[in-house]
Amino acid sequence: MARGNQRDKAREANQKKQAAMKKGHNMSGSELAKAKEIAAQKMREKQAAGMHRPATQS
Repeated sequence: MARGNQRDKAREANQKKQAAMKKGHNMSGSELAKAKEIAAQKMREKQAAGMHRPATQS
């Protein structure tokens, strides 16, 4: 039983790691999809604004 403490410490560390992984994101599938679509729309707007800007020569 010399390894009892080691086993307990490993179990505690694993429980902490599993709890941290569960905290990932709190959005449901539809909320996550909506957030991704909003971010994609913002990127499209930025790209469109960049295409209309005149290029500067260096």
